[in-house]
Amino acid sequence: MSSTVTAILRRAVEGERLTFDDGVRLMREGDLLSLGRAADAVSKQLHPEPYRTYNIDRNINYTNVCAAVCDFCAFYRKVGHSEAYVLDREVLLEKIRETVELGGDQILMQGGLHPDLPFEWYEELLHDIKSHFPQVNIHGFSPPELHFFTKLYKMPLKTVLERLKQAGLGSLPGGGGEILVDRVRKEITRGKVMTDDWLNVHRVWHELGGISTATMMYGHIETLEERITHFERIRQLQDETGGLTAFISWTFQPDHTDMADVPPAGAFEYLRVQAISRLYLDNVPNIQSSWVTQGAKIGQLALYFGANDMGSLMIEENVVSSAGTVHHLTLEQIKRSIRESGYIPRQRNVFYEYIDAEPSSELVLLEA
Repeated sequence: MSSTVTAILRRAVEGERLTFDDGVRLMREGDLLSLGRAADAVSKQLHPEPYRTYNIDRNINYTNVCAAVCDFCAFYRKVGHSEAYVLDREVLLEKIRETVELGGDQILMQGGLHPDLPFEWYEELLHDIKSHFPQVNIHGFSPPELHFFTKLYKMPLKTVLERLKQAGLGSLPGGGGEILVDRVRKEITRGKVMTDDWLNVHRVWHELGGISTATMMYGHIETLEERITHFERIRQLQDETGGLTAFISWTFQPDHTDMADVPPAGAFEYLRVQAISRLYLDNVPNIQSSWVTQGAKIGQLALYFGANDMGSLMIEENVVSSAGTVHHLTLEQIKRSIRESGYIPRQRNVFYEYIDAEPSSELVLLEA
């Protein structure tokens, strides 16, 4: 590893903000273990506590109907397709009931860009969920969906968000981020939000007092420079609003998609990119492991490469599994992964607040 890369890593660990050129240099020349050591050091500075977190939620895809065409997506169906669906309300409520019974306090609710559902349908959906489960946070509707609502219903974005918030929407996921570079987005998707509008959904939501998460899906047609551009746009937004609670990245899963010929990025690349994200996104407090796409062992290793959160128990997941990637962990397996990494597992909510009982000092010593 060059002396220049060593100096960049040292500056990152010392708290100095990395430049765009620094990020590109790390993408091109940084070796896995050095990146991991630096990212782990930064993560421990941000989170010196002996805990690493997880949450219990369920990914409910209320519909798979989508007006956009994404070459990387194996989940969506067009209107009228024999496999197209919109979940019956009682089915959806039963899924939430099961989640609550398992200790969950949140649902991640996303769908496709459905061209036929009225806006009132979404408001009634949120009202129904909150009337039955007032304690459950609805982490719902990705920026592509919300931007689509502004076009379909001819309403300002602020009005869309205000009405959904009033109906019960609690926080926004970072879905549909892919790579925040329009060249990439135009090549792999049609009819979907571009970069500035994706970011603006978060911006306006943050202005309304809301919080959200950011994501990146990489390992397809983007360049290394474009990965860093993605980080830069996220960092700039966070400088402006401070409303992002976490960043989650994962590698493109090509099976059963129109981009099935793209060689999949492996665990080595996943850990490298996650480590760099921790070093570059100095203002985003939490980095989440993606064991759902990488499997249990790499998901666990991610805790040594900048992640401080193991993500969700993920009672249900439909999008990634449509591309043939199916990894399942029980709650005890998630806790064990954290323990084996030298930390104490704690359950958290969307605000990254602990919602379980604090372990006794004796238990802390035993688990440590």
